Amino acid sequence: MAGHITPKRALLSVSDKRGLLPFAQALADAGVVLISTGGTAKALRDANLQVTDVASLTGFPEMMDGRVKTLHPKIHGALLGRAALDDSVMQAHDIQPIDLLIVNLYPFAETIAKPDCTDAQAIENIDIGGPAMLRSAAKNHARVLVVCDPADYEKVLSAFRNGANDTTLRREMAAKVFTHTAAYDASVAAYMTESQQGEKQSSYPSTLSLTFTRAEELRYGENPHQKAALYLEPHGAVASAARAQFKQGKVLSYNNLVDADAALECVKLFDEPSCVIVKHANPCGVAKAGSLLVAYQRAFETDPVSAFGGIIALNRTVDEETARAMIERQFIEVVIAPAFTAGALAAFASKPNVRVLACGELPKESRAWRDFKRIQGALLVQDGDTDALRAADFQVVSERTPTAMEFADLWFAWKVAMQVKSNAIVYAKDARTIGIGAGQMSRVISAKIASLKAAEANLRVEGAVMASDAFFPFRDGIDAAADVGVRAVVQPGGSMRDKEVIDAANAHGIAMVFTGMRHFKH
Repeated sequence: MAGHITPKRALLSVSDKRGLLPFAQALADAGVVLISTGGTAKALRDANLQVTDVASLTGFPEMMDGRVKTLHPKIHGALLGRAALDDSVMQAHDIQPIDLLIVNLYPFAETIAKPDCTDAQAIENIDIGGPAMLRSAAKNHARVLVVCDPADYEKVLSAFRNGANDTTLRREMAAKVFTHTAAYDASVAAYMTESQQGEKQSSYPSTLSLTFTRAEELRYGENPHQKAALYLEPHGAVASAARAQFKQGKVLSYNNLVDADAALECVKLFDEPSCVIVKHANPCGVAKAGSLLVAYQRAFETDPVSAFGGIIALNRTVDEETARAMIERQFIEVVIAPAFTAGALAAFASKPNVRVLACGELPKESRAWRDFKRIQGALLVQDGDTDALRAADFQVVSERTPTAMEFADLWFAWKVAMQVKSNAIVYAKDARTIGIGAGQMSRVISAKIASLKAAEANLRVEGAVMASDAFFPFRDGIDAAADVGVRAVVQPGGSMRDKEVIDAANAHGIAMVFTGMRHFKH
């Protein structure tokens, strides 16, 4: 860095020490005075670097278990002092400017994410001095270069070497600081609010602060004229489409991610080897079986026309035989699964445009989450739609009780219906879908579409079961199901005409169960 613009005095105080030592060594080699605190100072000294303690500048020792160390005029005056304007004041109070600040914060989010974290541990990991220094330096970025992310160390060193320590870099780093501190404060605010849920009736705060980090810019949004990007929430679901490991294929699009998410969330609902094929955010084929290969084959046969160009999700490690069956049968946009064998990846490599995503081990239980929907000028927030019902919770309301096989298919169809856009109708038989009707204004039309889908795939609806995501407002939906041979129905119930609907089921000899829970998906 010799011969180029370099700082004279740098203050380093970091919790995340990745890349710290080589960065500090480069600064020291350039003649920069290193100032530090606590554990950071120790790490630098252990690396044989000369360090000036903050306490020697302030005249006060670190106190209160490190709670107070940098909150002092000789630190903040050194960061906030403006060139020329404040030089005389700084000289009068023996304050020497600090022109480079390297700070990252206590790991608050990581701490509270630990299952055994206590409230006392959470509170102690609320950083006070760090954000204060970062904000001071970022405000005065015309004079001070501030770095809060170890990933930027090399960029800063490169700028120093090339004499590019200019306004653009300072402004960029300052903007990143304010984004970082805002996210940090939001995570603290969320923790403090959620910790009071037992004392308050509402778990929704009066002010909602959301922080998401941009992972990548996408080629475009739902349509080519729309720009788009993917942002990740901190500590979001690990087994997700958004965080899956990209194994091969073309760059993911906005629609790819939406569909992959829909497929994966559906296949998570099943314990047995299962396959879900999604088209335009709706399942078009779902099946479970004794093996992944058979599950895929049965899901594909449900609706081979819609499966073309579909997104496939599986809940087991994909083997070579299953991979080859998929690429031989259909055109695929995305395949997502917990993992892939080497043979499976080699098979997919013959189709380089297929996007292959490994999401990691699926969770044993679903976690609580919040769902967001943007409308003009507002954000709608709700609890995520989960279903803790068991098959034993089904209430038989018809004269005929479903057989054991029908009960199993009703349970399967009910799970699939959760993931289908309203009005949703799912026909199922032998642990696979027979036909699916989605997104219609009329529930009767959804039922007819499901029948058409079954006929198109040469599958018999006779003897199948039917699931509806919401109640039947009239008996016509049951009459339509009886016409194609449906033998059992699962629905939430709760209509003013429930008796009329039940009477229709009895007249047709159809078994009917109520769940008491609906699953609208708009």
